[in-house]
Amino acid sequence: METLREIRRRIASITKISQVTDAMRMVATAKLRRAQQAIEANRPYANRFNRILTQLVSVLEDESAISHPLLETRSLQKVCVVAVSADRGLCGSFNANTIRTTSQRIQHYQQQKVEVDLICVGRRVADFFRRRETNVMAEYINIFNQLGFETATALSSQISEMYSSAKVDLVEIIYNDFRSAILQVVQTEQLLPLDEISAESLAEPTEPTTVLEYLYEPTQGEILQQILPKHLNAQMWKVLLDSNAAEHAARMTAMENATQNAKDLIEEMVLQRNRARQTMITKEVAEIVSGAEASG
Repeated sequence: METLREIRRRIASITKISQVTDAMRMVATAKLRRAQQAIEANRPYANRFNRILTQLVSVLEDESAISHPLLETRSLQKVCVVAVSADRGLCGSFNANTIRTTSQRIQHYQQQKVEVDLICVGRRVADFFRRRETNVMAEYINIFNQLGFETATALSSQISEMYSSAKVDLVEIIYNDFRSAILQVVQTEQLLPLDEISAESLAEPTEPTTVLEYLYEPTQGEILQQILPKHLNAQMWKVLLDSNAAEHAARMTAMENATQNAKDLIEEMVLQRNRARQTMITKEVAEIVSGAEASG
């Protein structure tokens, strides 16, 4: 049985740990609020961009004008998987879920005799796959400290160049989709080739597609050629924003659980301390009584 001094030391140690985890929870809560604001700020741009693209596709005079290297479909020989994780731990199963899903996708393609290249976004996924027999083509580390749209454009430019030059035949991205503060879901989405562009697939479900008369300069097809890469940039930016918010939400939940577990453990240790004190007092009283009887 632990001595009273040892129990007191454990209580003091656990109390300090609970203070640290509670402080981390508050920091994660503040960062989550800013991340949610960034998602809300991006939503009007994404909705308007989709509306413009929907309008452009709906008025194309010739459906064959919808052609772009990013839309080209090829036989599957080589795949690029973009895995998005966090740079730090202490966020529950956030990183483990991404790593597990990425490993499963890599094994899936290797069983089909398809080569796999990996782009790691986040230190955790990069450290994991760097030590394994995986072709890590690029690493994006510490981008979430100062997350900016230029990061999304740099990443989408790299995968666009790889796909346009036929270095890979498919690009997938694996990330944690932010649903709410308590729910983050690992998503596997196809980035390239872009899904078939149609007005129905781009239109918002709650908004009817209205066709307005516009004068286009240059032609609709040439404008579409310029807009599709920006569409990929917007997709990548949404992925990074979602992953950033999901990380802070996961860390907030993990630190809240850790703080509560520490408090529960402290309560148990306090009971042990009280029992130890009671035992020690009882023993001392018994010694005093036995000593008095011996002297009498």
